Amino acid sequence: MISVEHLTKRYGPHTAVNDVSFRCEPGTVTGFLGPNGAGKSTTMRMITGLTPPTGGTATVDGMPYRRLPNPGRRVGVLLDASAQHPGRTGRETLSLAAQVMGVDRGRVDKLLDLVGLDAKAGRKRVRQYSLGMRQRLGLAHALLGDPRVLILDEPANGLDPEGIFWMRTVLRDFADRGGTVLLSSHLLREVEAVADRLVVIGGGRVVADGTKDELLAGSGIRVRALEPEKLEWALTTAGVTTTRTADGAFVAQADAETVGRTAAAADLVLLELRPADGGGLEQLFLELTTNGAAKEAAR
Repeated sequence: MISVEHLTKRYGPHTAVNDVSFRCEPGTVTGFLGPNGAGKSTTMRMITGLTPPTGGTATVDGMPYRRLPNPGRRVGVLLDASAQHPGRTGRETLSLAAQVMGVDRGRVDKLLDLVGLDAKAGRKRVRQYSLGMRQRLGLAHALLGDPRVLILDEPANGLDPEGIFWMRTVLRDFADRGGTVLLSSHLLREVEAVADRLVVIGGGRVVADGTKDELLAGSGIRVRALEPEKLEWALTTAGVTTTRTADGAFVAQADAETVGRTAAAADLVLLELRPADGGGLEQLFLELTTNGAAKEAAR
């Protein structure tokens, strides 16, 4: 389990992460989402002891990462697929890690096979690897110690569609066997396909935290009117958060009755009023991070 409590990180006057709290439970994949610069990587670095927090705590299985004995046997980490010695072969990289962690070297070949790096690829120098191959090697390294927790930052970067599907299968199987996965990714549809829980961060703050079903169920009401500008003004005045869609409609974060009554009070003719659909995680992400950025800018 991963527990993050009120994590904060400041760099001089700039606050990169502000009072972030969430939990990742065994048997689940938690999607950790946010735009560039939102504080995702900084948070993950604090969890893994690479960046000291200004305030708050983060624990894995009840202990700070730096206090874990032989942490690679408890937590598999992939934060930067390029942070591997370019002069070593893939097999040498894993063999050295196995020796440091006290892992049976027989797992090296098993893991290379699992991540789709054959004997020829295992003999290549890492400098000859594509980004996708480095991601596969990084995941093999994360899994080498047979951990119960995985912390992965953009592990699907550089993978082709087949590789992304393979990655999703590996992570889902890991969680289904009782493992805990914290996964950061910009590939929202892939996160939607594999995640059980979602933590969305914007402007260094958590703007949403819950199960995927809970968060996606609250996708709002789609509404369209003959006079869209007046509709937007009426809803905003009534305190309803709206997001304009590409076809001129709005997704309103309120129930249908509230939206309908607001439109009627403004003498607006509605062309459409129904539950929003089809946007899924991408729509939710845009709504939350746009609103979060606006609130942060207003502070």
